[in-house]
Amino acid sequence: MEARLSYYQSGIAAKFAKHLNSAGAVVTGSALPAPTQELVKIRASQINGCSGCLDMHTKDAAHAGESAVRLNLVAAWREATVFTAAERVALELTEQGTRLADSAVGVTDEAWANAVKHYDEEQLGALVCLIALINTYNRLNVITRQPAGDYEPGQWG
Repeated sequence: MEARLSYYQSGIAAKFAKHLNSAGAVVTGSALPAPTQELVKIRASQINGCSGCLDMHTKDAAHAGESAVRLNLVAAWREATVFTAAERVALELTEQGTRLADSAVGVTDEAWANAVKHYDEEQLGALVCLIALINTYNRLNVITRQPAGDYEPGQWG
């Protein structure tokens, strides 16, 4: 598969991606645990069918020491016993925040109340921003059909 658009050859897309990457650096440097960040990115990318992001984030997570068992069970996190209570809350918030059109209320009060139990305000801010950010990346990559499979951990910084 060939990409419909190269971010590097389109001036506006390159500028936009640069700003998205800067926003991503803010979240990466936050107090939200790095393993949780990768799980969130993987789950949203699974829901959105973004192969490029799945390629990147599963490889980055594995490179950072994440187990194959946990990576393989992200899509079935509700039935899996390998995720912490806080990670499960983050995955629920990710699903609801990614599938906004599937619910009349978007994110439920229950999901938010559970998130508040596990994350402080700074971490919640990072989590919400991360969910929004990965959904943006997913949509860019799916719309432009960015290919997947040849990503190397750390390739994009």
